Amino acid sequence: MAEQFMRRAIELSRKAMEAGDGGPFGAVIVQDGKIVGEGWNQVIVTKDPTAHAEIVAIRAATRSLDSFNLNGCDLYTSAHPCPMCLGAIYWARIDRINYANSGQDAAAIGFDDEFVYRQFMRLPQERLVPEVQLLAKEARRVFDDYIAKLNRVQY
Repeated sequence: MAEQFMRRAIELSRKAMEAGDGGPFGAVIVQDGKIVGEGWNQVIVTKDPTAHAEIVAIRAATRSLDSFNLNGCDLYTSAHPCPMCLGAIYWARIDRINYANSGQDAAAIGFDDEFVYRQFMRLPQERLVPEVQLLAKEARRVFDDYIAKLNRVQY
């Protein structure tokens, strides 16, 4: 059954590539043996750099399940997730990542994530994109109010 889900992810990657929607990447999210979300790379067609296959599939699955928590779900993706998608997968609490092409395979066709991983290893002040903290005291008041809020949803 796992191979069936991976084949669907690969089919979606071909769809993205042939349609010109984005890179050749597809993903499906499965719960209890049923696809609850699927996506393909739509960066070009949507002009949204976050519209990677895994992100699109996560958004579809959360709508389908009416939950921001995808615990109990597995991801099948045509290539190893990039750093952004990997972060989203962890935040969504997906149980398992199944992938076909490796990160090295993706790098060989021009999708190299290594530079991002290297940036994460640096201190914020040493990163390529400057990070500047502003208005921390004002922003902290919102955090304090959040902590005091009795009906907040913990996630």
